[in-house]
Amino acid sequence: GSLVYFACATRPDIAYAVFQLARYSENPGMVHWNAVKRVFAYLKMTRDYWLTLGGDDDDPNGPLVGYSDSDGMSTEGRRAISGYGFLIGGAVSWSSKRQDIVAQSTAEAEYVALTPAFKEAIWLRSLLTVMGLLTDGPTPIHGDNQSALAFAHNNQFDKRSKHIDIQYHFTRERIISNEITVTYCASEDNQADLFTKALARPAHERQLARIGLRSR
Repeated sequence: GSLVYFACATRPDIAYAVFQLARYSENPGMVHWNAVKRVFAYLKMTRDYWLTLGGDDDDPNGPLVGYSDSDGMSTEGRRAISGYGFLIGGAVSWSSKRQDIVAQSTAEAEYVALTPAFKEAIWLRSLLTVMGLLTDGPTPIHGDNQSALAFAHNNQFDKRSKHIDIQYHFTRERIISNEITVTYCASEDNQADLFTKALARPAHERQLARIGLRSR
């Protein structure tokens, strides 16, 4: 419970590990307990890390920018992990969650991962509008799978998409309405990578700096 609080509120860097462990909370084994202790050890080692916020007023995209990612289908049950992160200078919202469906391809898994990211973007846009902080123009969401991004821009239904639940196609409507745009970024620059897989230490530390999690 303590780890879930940290993962949701102040420490996005442990979100992937904690939510994977939470799947086994009803019947944990020793391997899970050892993993939990490693997460606590990591928090102790990085206890001076703080989230820092503050967007660039000159950013043409405004203060809010998002990233979406999926790990493919490497998990138990062949269900991919969807992850997203939204930043205003530093991370303000993030998620790591196993998908409800079994995707037929990596591109489909990445496309499905866009749906929760779009939902969060819509809510954040509403919040920023109330606060008077939302600038004109769409909110950008970056992804690292060009097939999925091209698929999101395609309003035609074909044999590759006819089996996908219609709920995942509402992303196309938001793109047409110019509320949200999706653009490509390289995998190493995708900050949602942190929420879909365990990264090597250099990549992990690089992503921490990008989401604004820094030592005092």
